[in-house]
Amino acid sequence: MKIESYEFGRIVIDAKSYSTDVIIYPDRVRANWWRKKGHELHKEDIQEIIEAKPEILIIGTGNSGYLKVSNKIRQYIESKGIELKVVRTQEACTLFNKLSTDRKVVAACHLTC
Repeated sequence: MKIESYEFGRIVIDAKSYSTDVIIYPDRVRANWWRKKGHELHKEDIQEIIEAKPEILIIGTGNSGYLKVSNKIRQYIESKGIELKVVRTQEACTLFNKLSTDRKVVAACHLTC
């Protein structure tokens, strides 16, 4: 998977455009990713990611960084042996493309605020 572009509210992955939040796995994209509480990340929001056992999980917090990842959630993810990177979505896209060439990376990206 390769992220070709990102702008507020829109991401293009492998020539397909998405306008909803996404989870990008090494072999597929899950569109319409919605969280239990909009701008707060909870265990339930990432359970399928944890089950996929990525080496690295990149959380794209949105264009302005509104999606919040608590210390409790950070500790939970890291306790599963997953390296966590929490950055604004533009940087998340760059990191995903860079790191996924030789590691199992999943990116969960909030596309708007």
